[in-house]
Amino acid sequence: MIRFEQVSVQYEGAARPTLSGVDLTIPEGELVLLVGPSGVGKSTLLGAVSGLVPHFTGGTLRGRVTVDGRDTRTHKPRELADLVGTVGQDPLSHFVTDTVEDELAYGMESLGLAPDVMRRRVEETLDLLGLAGLRDRPIATLSGGQQQRVAIGSVLTPHPKVLVLDEPTSALDPAAAEEVLAVLQRLVHDLGTTVLMAEHRLERVVQYADQVVLLPSPGAAPVMGAPTDVMAVSPVHPPVVALGRLEGWDPLPLSVRDARRRAAALRERLASAGPPPSAPSVPAAPAPLPAAAPVRRGLFGRLRTPAPRSAPDAVAEATTRVEGLGVRRGRVEALRRVTLCVAPGETVALMGRNGAGKSTLLAALVGMIEPTTGTVRVGGLAPHRTHPRDMVRRVGLVPQEPRDLLYADTVAAECAAADADAGAAPGSCRALVSELLPDVPDATHPRDLSEGQRLALALAIVLTARPPLLLLDEPTRGLDYAAKARLVGVLRALAAGGHAIVLATHDVELAAELAHRVVILADGEIVADGPTGQVVVSSPAFSPQTAKILAPQEWLTVAQVRGALEAAV
Repeated sequence: MIRFEQVSVQYEGAARPTLSGVDLTIPEGELVLLVGPSGVGKSTLLGAVSGLVPHFTGGTLRGRVTVDGRDTRTHKPRELADLVGTVGQDPLSHFVTDTVEDELAYGMESLGLAPDVMRRRVEETLDLLGLAGLRDRPIATLSGGQQQRVAIGSVLTPHPKVLVLDEPTSALDPAAAEEVLAVLQRLVHDLGTTVLMAEHRLERVVQYADQVVLLPSPGAAPVMGAPTDVMAVSPVHPPVVALGRLEGWDPLPLSVRDARRRAAALRERLASAGPPPSAPSVPAAPAPLPAAAPVRRGLFGRLRTPAPRSAPDAVAEATTRVEGLGVRRGRVEALRRVTLCVAPGETVALMGRNGAGKSTLLAALVGMIEPTTGTVRVGGLAPHRTHPRDMVRRVGLVPQEPRDLLYADTVAAECAAADADAGAAPGSCRALVSELLPDVPDATHPRDLSEGQRLALALAIVLTARPPLLLLDEPTRGLDYAAKARLVGVLRALAAGGHAIVLATHDVELAAELAHRVVILADGEIVADGPTGQVVVSSPAFSPQTAKILAPQEWLTVAQVRGALEAAV
């Protein structure tokens, strides 16, 4: 169905090709998973299938890409629209209408399908993706995960032969991700649709793949094979594979079910090794924060940097208290009776299904939304009543869309501006970028970065000022496992220094690695709030892979298991 013949892609100004020597054949009616570290060219390879590369992205494409016999060099994306459906990493850039139902119908209207066919397919897609209750909602009012489902649905309705998906589950809660993957399986198995998908959250998808294509490094030739064979050599792999490698299981398990069948001996060894480690305690008296000036950029724009504050004041400003918070947006009650306290040095993970109110709560903490009822206090201040000039001294927010923080022409310019705005030493932001995601050239334009690289840059910009309260909305979207591990290290160091961290995430593995507490929201209300181990292990939806494999023992991560086994030797 899809054929790459010695394909290479090089963008203008790049020192080396993004893709080189790609020679692949993707059969019809298979789900093929594309994996590799951030920035190795996965999005470029997907774009070459849809014709976006090079017709819209620029650059030079050598070799030949054909889809069902059509050459993408001579067929532009609009001439492939009936054959290839594409969903990129950013759903907002995908939408052309205002409401959910109109968006689902737009692609079929462009192809001239009959009205009765359009109506039937819209209803089928609304049911498949759980969007029936949102059919009349303006897209702008949806959560990021809901928008992702609408974007996927809009390319399903024309019934293309090939689906090209870039991080399709990155913004979805675990249950919604399972629903989307179930739909994709039905399309593959029942309709013979060919699905080519790039995804970093391999714990969700690798067990469903018929084949895996690994891009090991920028410009390197891809490796294609059975999932178990590729995972044995892949630098990026899910926790279930990491546990299998640790134990030397052959073949490697790809699902929790496969691993549980083989983990009886491991559970016995761990039982004799002692109880699982408890979640890290919040320091009672956190170490003083450095007297760095606060962040002066972001959704509120750049401002002049004030005089540095004393360390004790900075620690006090990290204390966050929410009492009986309610937020109403039009007819939607986004938050109801939310009470929450976040202490200095504490990391809290907000979890829950798409639309539960996580991003709304973060917006209330930073002062972007006025409470309808209740109170919000950050360091004693009411965020919505405090001038942004003062509020950004206390809170740093990294939104779901990192482009909201990026507007310079190069990575170097973004970093230099962040250093100046934060009053930090020159090179501070650049060092953080290198720590989070190495090998990003200074001269690269932010729009040419992958989604994960843009997120790393946005994180570095906010972290440069070391804000007392740090808010992160889906901070691992687009990050591979190595980049996520580096992020965890940075955030742990900040929490140890007294910073309060609140992150809204669907990444259960991140919560298991990092959070002191997990707060689960449902329909705008808090339904669970407690130590990470207690909350996630008792929840089938939000339990990490390691906990599911080793239940009823409360091991959360492979690192915990490795440490226990090494200590028992």
